[in-house]
Amino acid sequence: MGTIRLDLRLVAALMRCAGALPAQAPPPEIPLWANGAPGFENRRNEPVEAKDYWIRNIHNPSITVYLPPKEKATGAAVVICPGGGHRELVFKAEGVEAAEYLNSLGVAAFAVKYRLAREPGSPYSLEKHPREDGQRAMRLVRSRAREWGIDPNRIGMMGFSAGGEVVSLSAFSGTEGDPTAADPIDRLSARPDFLVMIYPGPLGVPDTIPRGAPPAFLLAADDDACCSGPVVKLLTGYRAAGIPVEAHLFTKGGHGFNMGYRSSLATLKGWPQRLADWMADSGLLKPE
Repeated sequence: MGTIRLDLRLVAALMRCAGALPAQAPPPEIPLWANGAPGFENRRNEPVEAKDYWIRNIHNPSITVYLPPKEKATGAAVVICPGGGHRELVFKAEGVEAAEYLNSLGVAAFAVKYRLAREPGSPYSLEKHPREDGQRAMRLVRSRAREWGIDPNRIGMMGFSAGGEVVSLSAFSGTEGDPTAADPIDRLSARPDFLVMIYPGPLGVPDTIPRGAPPAFLLAADDDACCSGPVVKLLTGYRAAGIPVEAHLFTKGGHGFNMGYRSSLATLKGWPQRLADWMADSGLLKPE
């Protein structure tokens, strides 16, 4: 009986300790511009609309910061652009879940809430404002690399579907910093050091891959009527340019399978490991 009482007292003590632990703080969200997006500063306080798996009404673009445990950190980082057709953002499945997976590899991740040019009533230009947001996100992360324990020369960009279009718009031209900019963040390069394109849309994919383009990991399903074509075009362009590229074109899967967690297909469930393998072979998972 004495042993039983001791165990019960121990359980009660542990429960009291557990109850005293503070709830885990949500990851910090940082606006891309302190005073709001240029030209739209008066809209920065409008609330984001969130429902189920999507968010909308983004007028104060931002990054949400996900850092791996310090003992696991590799120094690599990825800026993530979720998809959603530029009408919404599939932020949980293609932002949060992607960031958490990258953290499990020791990679810092930054999920972008970019402005939506095809949302009803949107004041934004499809080719201008998502590009501004993507490049500003790259520059902002690079400007705080030391604070976040990341290597400013190992920061990549990852995009799903329409987010892949944001990556293409951001990565293939005009990435140089402006040395005369009043904002020191804008003096930094927005060029990603590598790209991860998951069923990317066609917008922004150049006819010719420019010299100096980042190495790329490409992935889609062959039966994706929207976005298998851009993967093939990117692969062809990368091979012609002689720039390192890896591509996976699965037989089935359609569009929008996110991180593969909800799929019944073994290939889709396993695709994140293909990314991890590529990152390891590229030296991105080795601390420096």
